[in-house]
Amino acid sequence: MKTHKVAVVMGSTSDLPVMQDAIDILKHFGIEVVVDVVSAHRTPEKMFDFGKSAHQNDFKVIIAGAGGAAHLPGMLASLTPLPVIGVPVKSSNSIDGWDSVLSILQMPNGVPVATVALNAAKNAGILATQIAASNDKVLQEKLNAYKLELAEKVSKMSSSLKNN
Repeated sequence: MKTHKVAVVMGSTSDLPVMQDAIDILKHFGIEVVVDVVSAHRTPEKMFDFGKSAHQNDFKVIIAGAGGAAHLPGMLASLTPLPVIGVPVKSSNSIDGWDSVLSILQMPNGVPVATVALNAAKNAGILATQIAASNDKVLQEKLNAYKLELAEKVSKMSSSLKNN
């Protein structure tokens, strides 16, 4: 089986409660996860070094979570040839999370960042898995099984409503 490695980075450990969902779902699918704090504003040199070398360190995808001004995902996307998935995080200094959403979503042409919903790190993990699975049949099968589980949960919810 192929091994895949995804980076999950965030601007601060205060983002970890949100980003944990990405970590958990990636591990569920058997993907190696490397987690770090890489602040675009407080450690720009670290961010530049990480972004420029990520593809050489065998990462397939970078998931970057950030709150407030949320520059981390876009700055990393400007530095790497890898796909970057941005997770806007509603932080303590956020304007209901909209500042983070728009900072990640409104990237200029030429510097794409895939953006998931506010605090939706689980979706970022699933999307990273789907990207890794594009050339991995085993991972595709795991994703298909996961989607069947989701459908079964909905079916059970529907049945429970009809039985009440």
